[in-house]
Amino acid sequence: MTVFLCGFMGCGKSTAGKLAAKKLGCGFTDTDDLIVRTLDMEIPQIFEEKGEAFFRQTEKEIVKSLCGKKIVAACGGGAMINPETAKAAADSGSAVVFLDVPFDICYERISGDENRPIVMRSTKEELEALYNERREIYLKHSTIQLLCTGNPMETADMIAEAVKK
Repeated sequence: MTVFLCGFMGCGKSTAGKLAAKKLGCGFTDTDDLIVRTLDMEIPQIFEEKGEAFFRQTEKEIVKSLCGKKIVAACGGGAMINPETAKAAADSGSAVVFLDVPFDICYERISGDENRPIVMRSTKEELEALYNERREIYLKHSTIQLLCTGNPMETADMIAEAVKK
């Protein structure tokens, strides 16, 4: 079964996802890393030269390509807000796990991260508004919701336990 991890930037999808994949005995990938390798461009460069719409389309195709594989995939923060991407994951029988982490924790982790174009062009208040907007969509588009306030190992344990049910 494919397990897609979604949630706001900095919620721990990649860190906890790697640990969860080990617990589940499967591979791990990060959709942002796949996009970078596929296009041979860094994310800020993609946004600057090709635009966010192009990035989101590529992201959707990457997610679709992972459906049906035995893998844990950390999705970029915007992947599962796209209804088509979320539908493709759900229709494939994949688990879409929302890592629900409070904004202040996410912000502490992403603040000043130059590899995140949205972070670099937004104020804290704008990011919090985006967080609140996206949180509702993550809740709607996920099949499993986990409140994650602990360390990455605790989050990985929660992911593995929820997916096995």
